[in-house]
Amino acid sequence: MSADQTPRREVVTGVPRGTRRPPGHAPARSEISEQTTLGTTYVRSLMRSQLRAALYALGTLALLVGTLPLLFALPAALGGSPGSPEPFAWIALGVAVYPVMWLIARWYVRRAERNERDFTRLVEGR
Repeated sequence: MSADQTPRREVVTGVPRGTRRPPGHAPARSEISEQTTLGTTYVRSLMRSQLRAALYALGTLALLVGTLPLLFALPAALGGSPGSPEPFAWIALGVAVYPVMWLIARWYVRRAERNERDFTRLVEGR
């Protein structure tokens, strides 16, 4: 190079560093849509968590309904007459069971929505 020539400057442009993906990394959405092993694992994980929530809710409801006959036999065991209709049974069936069932249903819906929200965050990469 001669003294009167200055070096040529070049500007390199590209994708900003924060938006680049590591090599070999594909977003979870493409993993799911392409039905890769990793995408299948993501979907199975969501299905497992939804099934777990449903089984907890079902088990709690079965425990509640399954103990009702024992609860109805309790007044007769404590000295009441076994053949007469007890107001306790009507109160238990007509009033007490429904708020508990509503609470179980509300818990299940919130849990299912949280599972889906977490899965969406995973897929969208947020």
